[in-house]
Amino acid sequence: MPEISPGTLKDLRRYDSATVANIIELFEVRPRNRGFMSREITAAFPELPPMVGFAATATCRTFTKPPAKAVPGVADVIARFGDLSGTPVIVMQNLDTSGRAANFGDVFCNSFKAFGAAGLITDGPGRDFVGIEPLKFPVFYNGIVCAHGYMHLLETYGPVQVGGITVNPNELLHGDANGVTTVPLDIAADVADVCPEFAATESLVIDCAQSGSASLAELREAYAAMASGQAELGERVRKRSG
Repeated sequence: MPEISPGTLKDLRRYDSATVANIIELFEVRPRNRGFMSREITAAFPELPPMVGFAATATCRTFTKPPAKAVPGVADVIARFGDLSGTPVIVMQNLDTSGRAANFGDVFCNSFKAFGAAGLITDGPGRDFVGIEPLKFPVFYNGIVCAHGYMHLLETYGPVQVGGITVNPNELLHGDANGVTTVPLDIAADVADVCPEFAATESLVIDCAQSGSASLAELREAYAAMASGQAELGERVRKRSG
C-alpha cells in the first residue's frame, strides 16, 4: 500500500471534491460513474473547507434493539485510529434503512474530533446540529431526526455500503459541499500534484465567461483550449502513473 504523505493530504484539502473527481477521471483507473457517493449523502455544513482522511468504518442500527451480547462503542472505533494511514474519517452504515432514528449527534462528533477525526460520513440521519456546528467538524448525512432510537454499533473496521458505494477501512476520502469521492491510493499524490494545472484549464472558460465582453466565437475557442489542455494533461498523467 503506498504511503500518503501529510503534504499530499494538505494539497488535496486545497481543492474541492468536484475538481478532485475530475482529475481522477484523467487517470482512467475506474469508470467515471464509480467511486463517488450519491446525492443522498449531503454536507451538513457546506461552508466548511474540504475534508480529507482515511475511512474508519462501522455498521450500526437505530430502530432495532441491541443484541444481548456486548456491542462495540465509540471508544472501540477510536482505539484503532492508529491502524489507519493518517487522519481518520468516520464512515457509518445504518443497517436500519427506515431512517427513522438518528445515528449520530454532538456527543459522537465531540468524541471523534477530540481524538483527531477529520469528519463523519453516514447514510443515516443525525441530530444536535446546534451543538455540532461550533466544532467545525464536517458531517455528511441523510436527514435530521430528534431521537436516536436504539442506536448501537455492530461491526467495526469492515467494508460498509454508504451512498451507493463500498468503502473499505483505510480508504482515502475527499468531501465538501459538492459531495464525497474516494481517492485511489495509488494515484493520490499525482492527483494532488495535478490540481493546479487542471484548475488552470477550467479558468480558460471561466475567465472568458466572466470577462463581460466575450463573443460566442471566443467562448468556443476557450472551450476548445480547455478540452485540449485537459486531454494533454490526461495523456501526461497516465504515462507518469503507468
